[in-house]
Amino acid sequence: MVGERIFPKCQTTKFAVSGMKKRSSKRPPRPKTEYGLQLLEKQKARLSYGVTERQFVNYVKKAQSLRGNPVSNLFHLLESRLDNTVFRMGIVHSRTFARQMVNHGHITVNGRKVRVPSYHVKEGDVIAVREGSRGNGILLGLEERVKSYTQPSWVAFDPSVLTGKVTGTPTLGMGELSINFGTIIEFYSRV
Repeated sequence: MVGERIFPKCQTTKFAVSGMKKRSSKRPPRPKTEYGLQLLEKQKARLSYGVTERQFVNYVKKAQSLRGNPVSNLFHLLESRLDNTVFRMGIVHSRTFARQMVNHGHITVNGRKVRVPSYHVKEGDVIAVREGSRGNGILLGLEERVKSYTQPSWVAFDPSVLTGKVTGTPTLGMGELSINFGTIIEFYSRV
């Protein structure tokens, strides 16, 4: 278990992935080692973004091979996934739901249907709900939801036309504040 809630507030407490296992003995829990803390951060990020271990390892390798800060690169790669961008625009209430919308072909990028949740979006890409999916019951009340949702500065979404645009690039500090990406890079550098 990761020790804290990693999914958005839509998740009920019945299905929360938050609690540590209850200890039956009366001993106090052992303090976590540095390795344990790094592993915990990696699992939080992996579960939060909904990627497999192999995908996550590939993201870390790519982040380390790109020029610049690997921590910022990893954050940028994860935030630039299409399913995460759909979630960040406020079209749906969770990354899991955004992934499902992309898989089912409800989302277009620059006018073309994309069914790959890990598709990398770039600045200037236009992301929209497909014409055939606009009458779908999933999108009922979207305008009211988007009004109460604060979008990150790197995306803009207009609920009246169900179209959004990537207006910038995600930078560290704009998103997952509870995840320490530096610890994750340290975890993979020791392997």
